[in-house]
Amino acid sequence: MRRNAVGFTLIELATTVSVLAICAGVAAPSLGRFVEGQRTLAAISSLTTHMALARMAAITHRRPTVLCPSSNGDGCDAGTDWSGGWMLFLDPNGNRRRDPGEDILRVDTDPTSRHLAVSSTSGRPALRYLPDGRAAGSNLTVSVCSKRGELLGQVIVNNAGRPRSLRPKAATPCPA
Repeated sequence: MRRNAVGFTLIELATTVSVLAICAGVAAPSLGRFVEGQRTLAAISSLTTHMALARMAAITHRRPTVLCPSSNGDGCDAGTDWSGGWMLFLDPNGNRRRDPGEDILRVDTDPTSRHLAVSSTSGRPALRYLPDGRAAGSNLTVSVCSKRGELLGQVIVNNAGRPRSLRPKAATPCPA
């Protein structure tokens, strides 16, 4: 009498696991680039959203607003590193610093991935909107870079106050 065995042999199982391991090894680098791209898009989206909110708040409250890098959510950080977060506040006296009694409208600490570096141009560390919605001064560029020093995207704000995003098509070093 002959029995029909149901199941897999050890050789079939080892072959299947080997094929799956090869496929996972081929897919892993592409998945890493995909995840990095999604993190970049999230950071750019968060920045442009907060910039639009700052502009609307300046127009609505008829007072200058400032969006600046802030790692503690209480005051602006010195320098151009936005990786630790940012804050938005009303600046009625126009000194570009948060003074006691000035309203904080929004704080976003640690808004981006720890795998990204976010920094602005050296000449303009904070974004200030006037009551008419303009961002007077020079253009502001906030760059989103990988920890390897590769530029992944930028948010550029012109003098009229409108932010736009830019993603490089080829590998580009991050601006210093």
